[in-house]
Amino acid sequence: MSTRGINRRRLWQVIRKEFRQTLRDPKSARIMFVAPVLQVLMFGFVVNTDVRHVRTLVLDRDASVESRALVDALSSAGYFTITGHAERPGQVTEALDRGDDVMALEIPRGFGADLLAGRQASVQLLVDGSSANTANVAMGYATQIITRYGIDHGAKIAARAGLPPQGAGIDFRARAWYNANLKSQVYNVPGVIATIMMMMCLLLTSLGVVREREIGTLEQLMVSPLRPSELILGKTLPVVFICFVDLLLVTAVALLLFHIPLRGSFTLLVFASVGYMLAGLGIGLWISTVSKTQQEAFMSMFLFLMPAMFLSGFMFPVESMPKAFQYITLLNPMRHFLIVVRSVFLRGAGWEILKPQVVTLYVMGVLLLGFAMTRFRKTAG
Repeated sequence: MSTRGINRRRLWQVIRKEFRQTLRDPKSARIMFVAPVLQVLMFGFVVNTDVRHVRTLVLDRDASVESRALVDALSSAGYFTITGHAERPGQVTEALDRGDDVMALEIPRGFGADLLAGRQASVQLLVDGSSANTANVAMGYATQIITRYGIDHGAKIAARAGLPPQGAGIDFRARAWYNANLKSQVYNVPGVIATIMMMMCLLLTSLGVVREREIGTLEQLMVSPLRPSELILGKTLPVVFICFVDLLLVTAVALLLFHIPLRGSFTLLVFASVGYMLAGLGIGLWISTVSKTQQEAFMSMFLFLMPAMFLSGFMFPVESMPKAFQYITLLNPMRHFLIVVRSVFLRGAGWEILKPQVVTLYVMGVLLLGFAMTRFRKTAG
């Protein structure tokens, strides 16, 4: 009944105890299986950097057919909602100051005449920059729409005059691969998987061990015939099972509700998840050795989790960070797993591309778990 010093019967009894102790509490079950789904829904529906229906005020001093066509082009794209038409510049200033509108479009007199004469026509965009992301995206959308309107209008005028359109030798077409509509939902939802799995590994491992220490059962387990390796495996294997269930739940929500494409191999994703979970279990086990109470373990968990999220590329691109922090992110297992998750889901990348990240995860996982197990034996013994 033993394999390399591990008694399978004793190990199974510890695993049974862990499952019964964890699942008998309805609150714990909700945290493990309901909270991950709620987090995916939150990130999918609420944490959204897409810009739609930007409140826009129009000051049309030209009042020509061309100026009205430009306003129609802006509103019909779906990104902007025309809230009204100002009659004087002061109304534009007041609307932006009060926050009633996010953007204002001013069309000067002579706009239509300039277009018809083939001259350079100009308009002015005023954007509320207090929200930098919205301002940048809104300006980008508006610039593209206005530029396209000018090109199309110039082509029509040239066609009526029997002249070749300006730039006729260039056929410029922009296309985004892997996320054609550039929806932040497609980018964010797969990334939530990495956060949820790390959080579950830290939460269940660190709090589970510290809870045993608080109520005094850890000392009883250590003086029992259980070997330290059997105790550690009995504590961590149920966590691995729960994390796999969460992985399936989150993936199902991503595919069925948000219609996120899974272009790559789910087997590769599962294989990489094992290395990632080893790293998470090692960190959670280490936290349990430096924490005396569950409150300490909970605070220590978030002291690690928040910087790990910021340095993973989940919220902010790693490339935009200072060079020193970019090197620090290489020590973060969440960064490597995020590359795997997004590449498998969106790009359909295989083993030949993701091999460096997968190998790094397993090396990190083995080292972290080995270090934590050594420290656990010393502190628990």
